[in-house]
Amino acid sequence: MGDFENKEREEVFSKKVRAGKRTYFFDVKATRSNDYYITITESKKRFEDGQFIKHKIFLYKEDFAKFAEGLNDVVEYIKNNQEVVEKRYEPNFEDTAYVAEASSKDDFSF
Repeated sequence: MGDFENKEREEVFSKKVRAGKRTYFFDVKATRSNDYYITITESKKRFEDGQFIKHKIFLYKEDFAKFAEGLNDVVEYIKNNQEVVEKRYEPNFEDTAYVAEASSKDDFSF
């Protein structure tokens, strides 16, 4: 029984995206037969107890085109049918870029 017997497969590539109160992880992983697939994880810190709540979906290569098409369709719908409202994200105090930026700014506008 090798490492591939674990629930989590070998990570090939990863992209972390911070978006306000949430962080998204886009991970490329490999199956036993070395086919790649994507896991998309949403992570959000729960204020009550400080624990991170995670939601994960698995996206397999045979579904990439339909998934991308559906995502693009709903994003375009929102862009075309809802007035753009500037979103102000709360600063991430753990982010070192924020610490450097905060020392040179008095306000939190982005």
